[in-house]
Amino acid sequence: MKRVILITGTPCVGKTTTAKQIAAKLGAQYINLTDYAKTYGLTLGEDTERKTTIIDEEKMCTKLAQTIETSENSNIIVDGHYAAAVTPTNLVNNVFVLRRNPKELKEFMLKCGFNLAKLNENLSAEILDSCLIEAMQTQQGKVCELDVTGKTVDENVTEILNILNGNKKCFAGVVDWLGLLESEGTLNEYLKV
Repeated sequence: MKRVILITGTPCVGKTTTAKQIAAKLGAQYINLTDYAKTYGLTLGEDTERKTTIIDEEKMCTKLAQTIETSENSNIIVDGHYAAAVTPTNLVNNVFVLRRNPKELKEFMLKCGFNLAKLNENLSAEILDSCLIEAMQTQQGKVCELDVTGKTVDENVTEILNILNGNKKCFAGVVDWLGLLESEGTLNEYLKV
């Protein structure tokens, strides 16, 4: 039986680094959705204003199902901020939504060279729980939310492996950046919608 694990979250939460390490530790097949979409022509074009590739979600879902079903590997790691939306629910075992405090996230995005519009869009997505909500709506009962703020990738990988092995409980809906920023009086500084 195959085990399909999704690693999702907003940009700069550490999805790719974490997913690659988990894949290495489990000897899993690793799928980065951005690369996968480009490799198999699962795009509809480019959004030049937002500087992003537009994914054909229907084609992506069909191709992912085919790849998962024909894979000879028993563990498959899917990495992408929209992984929960495009991976067929019946094939998914676990979804890990990585969350990062918007203060730390903003620093990471600035270091990566995000323009102001993209930075604000992604900060808003993190504050408003966009990836978590999408995961909980599409992959009910399979979602684990992890606050990765101030943690190393190794710590995050260990936590995920402990959850997968049944040594730690999985929780979702526990991170509240909106409430935190509001209580600190800094919400307007980070939420630009």
